Amino acid sequence: MAKLLLNLRNVPDDEADDVRDLFVTHAIDVYETKPSMWGVSAGGIWLADAKQLDEAVRLLAQYQVERAARARAEREAAVREGRAPSTWSNLRDNPRQAVVALVGIALMLAIVTLPFLLFRY
Repeated sequence: MAKLLLNLRNVPDDEADDVRDLFVTHAIDVYETKPSMWGVSAGGIWLADAKQLDEAVRLLAQYQVERAARARAEREAAVREGRAPSTWSNLRDNPRQAVVALVGIALMLAIVTLPFLLFRY
């Protein structure tokens, strides 16, 4: 019976490629389903042989721990070097987006409080 090992929704291409290479390297028999045309399914990497489930899950868990440690180290290095994005750098880089967001927030607050102001008396 097939077992879903990795749902490819919101998975970066480099991570999916790493997982495919990991399974090929360790001779784990997997197959891949592609995303559906309507976006209902994002596709996935499936285990074909249930006998390899324990090893596949162990390898995937080990890979995810290593990837998380690598991502944390890259983030910490970016923060130390001042390359990490911050709120202020995002506002400076996208002022139009910030203004639209603030106008949207003000509009929503006005819509929410308007009934209380109109029916106060």
